[in-house]
Amino acid sequence: MNVFLSFVSAALLAVFVQNSVLERALGVNVLLYASRKKEHLPGFFFAITYVTTISSAIVCGLDRLLSGWEYYAAVMPILYITVVSMVYILTLVVIWWFFPRLFRSLKKYVHLSVFNCSVIGALFLGGQLGGDLPSYLGYGFGTGVGFLVAAYLLYIARDRLYSPLVPAAFRGFPIMTVYVGILSLALYAFTGYSTAAR
Repeated sequence: MNVFLSFVSAALLAVFVQNSVLERALGVNVLLYASRKKEHLPGFFFAITYVTTISSAIVCGLDRLLSGWEYYAAVMPILYITVVSMVYILTLVVIWWFFPRLFRSLKKYVHLSVFNCSVIGALFLGGQLGGDLPSYLGYGFGTGVGFLVAAYLLYIARDRLYSPLVPAAFRGFPIMTVYVGILSLALYAFTGYSTAAR
């Protein structure tokens, strides 16, 4: 039961409290592309969730194995990028070899969704939280779900943001940026904020 609760709490943390796109602004460029069409959303969700979850499991092992090494913080980014690259390459080879039809339909999502800041950010943030393997997996899974939530919220607002009621100077990217900022502030409420003097 503790394993399940650890997974769920880390996933909820990644979706709502530390959403990598809305709270940390990681992968916003991919978010803007993914939210253009509803058909893009499942592909990006699956690719990001898969890569962050599998990579988080490997990173958990690396963090436990190398955390005592004094130079680990210096080589950590290189190791994390290597882990993501290896998961990406092995997955593409397996899909291309055994499921060529699926490969043709997924290849337009995979490159953009794997190599973006939200994937690498998920590994760093999951590593900062520490904990056990279910926490790492939950945070990796929650990052993909959080990306889907942010992309869907942007998709459903797209028609209104491009409406003629929006002044021409704000239409398009400027109003999208303002909208993402408002969503970020709304999610920031989940973190709690105290103005009391300490």
